[in-house]
Amino acid sequence: MVKRYGFPLLMILLLAAGTPALAAAPLPDIPKAIKGEQCVEDTGFMRRNHMALLEHQRDDTVQRGIRSKKHSLKHCFTCHVVKDDDGQPVTAADPRHFCRACHDYAAVQVDCWQCHVSTPEPSATSVRGGQP
Repeated sequence: MVKRYGFPLLMILLLAAGTPALAAAPLPDIPKAIKGEQCVEDTGFMRRNHMALLEHQRDDTVQRGIRSKKHSLKHCFTCHVVKDDDGQPVTAADPRHFCRACHDYAAVQVDCWQCHVSTPEPSATSVRGGQP
C-alpha cells in the first residue's frame, strides 16, 4: 500500500510546499535616497514607524507651534526624491513617487498631498545636484 500511494503522496506534498513560494507577490522596488549617508532613523524603524513620526511632527507643529526638521515631511524629500527623464521631481500622481512604492504595494491611500506638496522645494533639489 505504501508503494502504491507513496509516490503520489510525495508529489502532492512537494507541490503543496512549493505553492506559497509561487503565489508570493514580488516586493516593491523602493527608490534609493539621492543624498545622505544615512536616514534620520534606521531604515527598518522608518518603514514601521514613519506614519507615527509624521503624525507626531504634525501635532507638534500645528498644535504646539514647534517646528523641527528631523521628522518633517518636507525634510524627507531632500533625500527621498525620484526624478523623471528630464531630471524634474515626480509628484505623488506619478507611480514612481518615493511614497507610492510601498503605499501602492500595500494598497494604502496617502492623504498627505491634500495639504502638502509631494515634491521638494526647488532649492532643495538644486543643492543636491538636481535641477530646480
